[in-house]
Amino acid sequence: MQFGLFDHLDRGVVADSQTYKDRLRVIRTAEDAGFTGYHLAEHHMTPLGLAPSPSVFLSAVAQATRKIRLGPLVYLLPLYHPLRLIEEICMLDQMSDGRFDIGVGAGVSPYEVGYYGVGDDKQALYRETLDVLVKGLTQERLNHHSAHHRYDNVPMILRTLQKPMPPLWAGVGSEEGMTFAARHGMNAIGLGPTPRIAGIVKRYTELWSVHAGDPMRAFSSTATPKMGALRQIHVADTDEQAWAEAGPAYRHWYDSLNWLWREHGTTVSANLAGDLKSGVAAGAVIVGSPETVRAAIAKEKDATGYNYLVLQFAFGTLTVPQVEKSLGLFAEKVMQNV
Repeated sequence: MQFGLFDHLDRGVVADSQTYKDRLRVIRTAEDAGFTGYHLAEHHMTPLGLAPSPSVFLSAVAQATRKIRLGPLVYLLPLYHPLRLIEEICMLDQMSDGRFDIGVGAGVSPYEVGYYGVGDDKQALYRETLDVLVKGLTQERLNHHSAHHRYDNVPMILRTLQKPMPPLWAGVGSEEGMTFAARHGMNAIGLGPTPRIAGIVKRYTELWSVHAGDPMRAFSSTATPKMGALRQIHVADTDEQAWAEAGPAYRHWYDSLNWLWREHGTTVSANLAGDLKSGVAAGAVIVGSPETVRAAIAKEKDATGYNYLVLQFAFGTLTVPQVEKSLGLFAEKVMQNV
């Protein structure tokens, strides 16, 4: 069982400049605690995400850390020029001494990608751009012809340190998404209540075997995929303290999650609870003392079979001391006992 750190890098109650500094401090704390990876979301035109260019912040993370793996979860591929992204990935893998992971996706919010002029062709752009990425990262010359991209004999001067290329990651849920990820040899992270995660892990395990010989997996460096869940978490000395601190933080974060959707007269259509109590009841949020948290994770691990748990410690109005205390309690009293 391994643990990762997830981050929306959402706007809290301090200046944005301070948020970036604070988050680097939290990431270093997580690295010292033994977390395997740091996974950064990409969002646009919303207080949910202050890292619209994940590569910029991840370059700072690469220099501020030494052991923890790092990467986007996910790059919104329809928004990128493939050649530019290939070169950025190569830089980040070199700058991090081969610790970079490549999370990829098409984007959940139609409004965010819509601002960039991406519409019904979102999925096609995602798949074509990924095809270009894999070719460009694993070949010395890039040749590719498709509906949206055409490249002839482009020299790939920058190379990744990891060979044949850094590991790929995806957020999964649908049968189509899981099949696509399995065919490409990706690590997979799910979102939502415990029963949904159990179904994802079971099905992805099956699909991983079914597509073992798929030619699209030829360049995957992942022999056994990490299959896990994303959970928000807050740990304190007592259950009462944890709930008192997490309650307003969750409300603030959820308002940020919905902000852009409300701008367009609707609400987010994701597998996320609208209040802390519902989130905890579904297993999507973990709140409590170390004993409570340890029991909740052990129960979910047995129910789902996941081998990787990605935890969001910093969100909403939580302060750096509260987040670091939560991380410390988790590392000392939970991590080694589940």
